[in-house]
Amino acid sequence: MERSLYVELGGFDESLPACEDYDLWLRLCSRERVFYIDTPLLRKYGGHDGQLSRQYWGMDRFRVQSLIKLLKSGVLEDGQERLTKMTLLEKAEILRNGAAKRGKAESVEYYERLLIDYREVS
Repeated sequence: MERSLYVELGGFDESLPACEDYDLWLRLCSRERVFYIDTPLLRKYGGHDGQLSRQYWGMDRFRVQSLIKLLKSGVLEDGQERLTKMTLLEKAEILRNGAAKRGKAESVEYYERLLIDYREVS
């Protein structure tokens, strides 16, 4: 990626404690054509102690924040908006169910509200 595009996109959202790369890729893919290459070009190693995903429960919380931010940005075409809402609803449902299992009523209420709000506008 050219540095100028990275700067134009606003770089990484440092307010996110994790998933800032996911957020950046969402913004990039919403504005630029990105092609899928069916050949692995890198190897990802996960599950190590220093990994951010081990520091935070429910990493999808941060992905949901990014999806909401993208939906509110006004840059999505209709098809992109529909797919973004579908992804948001899937993640919100998983998070709601997880919060309910753990007795986190405030989180259940938050994700239930997202499910209602984004289903209504879908």
